[in-house]
Amino acid sequence: MRRHIAMWSGPRNISTALMRSWGSRPDTHVIDEPFYAYYLLHTPHRDQHPGADEIIAAHEHDPLRVIAHLTGEIPENKAIFYQKHMTHHMIDGIDLSWLRNVTHCFLIRDPREVIASFVKVIPNVEIDQIGLPRQVELFEMVQQITGEIPPVIDSADVLRDPRGTLMRLCERINVPFSESMLTWEAGRRTTDGVWAKYWYSAVEASTGFSPYHARTEPLPDHLQSLASECDALYQRMAAHRLGAL
Repeated sequence: MRRHIAMWSGPRNISTALMRSWGSRPDTHVIDEPFYAYYLLHTPHRDQHPGADEIIAAHEHDPLRVIAHLTGEIPENKAIFYQKHMTHHMIDGIDLSWLRNVTHCFLIRDPREVIASFVKVIPNVEIDQIGLPRQVELFEMVQQITGEIPPVIDSADVLRDPRGTLMRLCERINVPFSESMLTWEAGRRTTDGVWAKYWYSAVEASTGFSPYHARTEPLPDHLQSLASECDALYQRMAAHRLGAL
C-alpha cells in the first residue's frame, strides 16, 4: 500500500498536532504546508506573517516543483505521505489537476472558535484568511473528481475522542490505524516549516492531543457577521463529518 494523503485545514486549528500524530507512525513521512512560500509571494497579507522573507528563502515557491514532490515518490521509502495543507494557500496560479492523484481529507473547526483565536493576533481578520470559502470549494471539487464525499473530521471530535475519531478516519481511507498516532515525543521536527519558531511552541511542548475545551468568550460585535458567514460554510462540511449524529 502506497498512499498520498492531503489533509485540508484552515488556520488556528489542530492541524499541527494532527501532523505530529501522523508523523509518529513509522510508515509515514509528513510535509508541513508545502504551498506556504508561494502563498506569501502573492498574498496582500504577507506583512502579517512573521518570518515571511525567511520562509520564502527556505522553502520551495515554484508550485510545479511542489506538486511534483507531493505526487511523486514518497520520501524515505515510506508507505504513506501525509501532507498538511492550509486551504487559503491554494490561490490562483496553482494547477489543481494534481488533486486527482492524492487521497483527500478535511479538518474543520467551529469558526467562532477559529475567529476568537485569530483576533488575538489579527484583530480585523478577513474571511479569506479563515480559509473556509476555499475549503468548501476544494471539498466540492474533490466530490466532483471522485464521485464520493471525502472524509471530514472536526477538531472537537478529535480532541474529545482521539482514538475513535482517528480509527474512523483510517478506516474511511483504508489505512490501518496505529496506536502510535495517539502520542509523540515533545520537541521540534526536521519536517516542521521554518515558521515553527513563531507558531509551534504549544505543539512542541505536547506529547499528545490536549483535552477539548470550548471557547466561551464572545466575539466583538464587528465580527458577528463574519462569524455567521463562516458558520454557513462550516455547516456544509460538518454535516458530513465522521461520527456526526
